[in-house]
Amino acid sequence: MGLALILGGFLVATFLMVVAKRITALIAAFRLQSLCLFLYVFGMALTQKHFELFVVSALVLVLKAVLIPFLLARIVRRIKVEEDLGLIVNPQVSLAVALLLTYLSYVFARSIIVPQEALRLASFVVSLAAFCAGFFIMASRMKALAQVLGLLAMENGIFLAAAAIAGGMPFFAELALFFDIFIFVIIIELFVYKVNRLFTHIDTSKMDSLKG
Repeated sequence: MGLALILGGFLVATFLMVVAKRITALIAAFRLQSLCLFLYVFGMALTQKHFELFVVSALVLVLKAVLIPFLLARIVRRIKVEEDLGLIVNPQVSLAVALLLTYLSYVFARSIIVPQEALRLASFVVSLAAFCAGFFIMASRMKALAQVLGLLAMENGIFLAAAAIAGGMPFFAELALFFDIFIFVIIIELFVYKVNRLFTHIDTSKMDSLKG
């Protein structure tokens, strides 16, 4: 029951990311999503008594729920980016799309997981919905930082699926993945800062003017 409630919180956080209109709200929703991911992995660690899962849950908390949101918020402060995300699709339609993607995720999950395995089914539905929602954010938001957060939401969905369906990825693969994500965010911070210095904005739609 506890893990099911955490999955519900993870899905709500995903919807909050989809409907966010300001970059700070999007970062806060990603932090909440990552915190729910930490609680889910920590709950699995308590249930299965796996030391590796305790380590992974601690890494999720430190890296995804604390460090990455801190770095992204620092980018916002450093470059004084506008709060507006540059929505291509308004929040109401975005929420409708997210709900539709969640339903389609449920239909797909039912075809490969037996309904009797309720927790695994719910975990896969939520993870797939988060992956699709992250992709939707990348496609429907013009600000580079929003697209980065969409990619991170997709990664959270993949991680949740690995933890729920396969009982977690191999430990060293998880460590390598965390390291890759951390390096990715550092590179993005430098890249966005340089782009903002050169072009005075990080709106990707403005890049169309660079086409020949």
